[in-house]
Amino acid sequence: MTEPLSTVNSLINTSLLPVTWHNDAIRLLDQRYLPDTVNYHTLNTLEQVVDAIQTMQVRGAPAIGITAAYGVVLAARQRFQESNHNWKTEIQSDLTALAESRPTAVNLNWALNQMRNEICNVEGDPESILLDAAIQIHQSDQAANLAMADFGAELLAGSSAVLTHCNAGALATGGYGTALGVIRRSIDNGLQDIYATETRPWSQGARLTVWELQQDGIPSTLISDLAAGYLMQLGKIDWIVVGADRITANGDTANKIGTYALACLAKQHQVKFMVVAPTSTIDWDINNGQDIPIEQRTVAELLPDCYQNRESLVSAWNPVFDVTPADLIDAVVTEKGVVINPNHENMQQLRYNG
Repeated sequence: MTEPLSTVNSLINTSLLPVTWHNDAIRLLDQRYLPDTVNYHTLNTLEQVVDAIQTMQVRGAPAIGITAAYGVVLAARQRFQESNHNWKTEIQSDLTALAESRPTAVNLNWALNQMRNEICNVEGDPESILLDAAIQIHQSDQAANLAMADFGAELLAGSSAVLTHCNAGALATGGYGTALGVIRRSIDNGLQDIYATETRPWSQGARLTVWELQQDGIPSTLISDLAAGYLMQLGKIDWIVVGADRITANGDTANKIGTYALACLAKQHQVKFMVVAPTSTIDWDINNGQDIPIEQRTVAELLPDCYQNRESLVSAWNPVFDVTPADLIDAVVTEKGVVINPNHENMQQLRYNG
């Protein structure tokens, strides 16, 4: 189930595109300063791309993968200009640097593997061929987003209220959204109340999700992370809808820290839990969530300045993601279809479907 490109272009809000290829360079929306400042950077080198991914100028697994694919184009251009016949050897270190920039988001390695396959077949100047491949990755993600929106909206039919965590919208993808794409499409089916968690410590829900919805003229309600349980206790939520950074072969899902707690609360209060992600997010080489590498970020993101010295007795623990076991997930929605009650056997239908 895919959308034709003409339909994709008509539904994508171009003002929300986190990354584009423009004037022979990457044009990147710096998400660190939203919603107060809309600031675009022009990236011309691999080093700039790696830094943008590491410092969360771009975030969200699909958007990271797309950015990395364009980064390969920049790296190939530079390597070909510097060492013509040896560029395929020289670029290997660049691919490694990109792969290590964010370890949990499996879309990053998926996109790099697509680009590696293209590199193997290139003869002569690689830029135009690799650029075509990167653009195809980008456009395919947009089409997949719209397919997921349709599948997910079918599940939400008849529901009046949803809660989403972090940002899994246009800013995290090629331009429409995974979880937020489902929510966007469900507005036409009677969905009325959209709640977004603040999502500490980077506040992606407060800074990005509600901002996105406002750009599309969609009302939403922002809550603190710790208010979610009370909201469910009051019977205000029908579904929790989230994205994913990595899904294992049995359906265990790594997503923004706090997702696991929401899934536990959802089970307690008989609230349905949906994960929305492209099949490129599924890591078939990992059988369960215990083997997912979880990125630890700097303690400076949590600690006030007064505690950041050698004499301080206060430290911090700052995992970016947690893992939600498959038995807490009611549905995994992808562009290839929906898996209800995911487990290793049920997930296999996605592996061999198209």
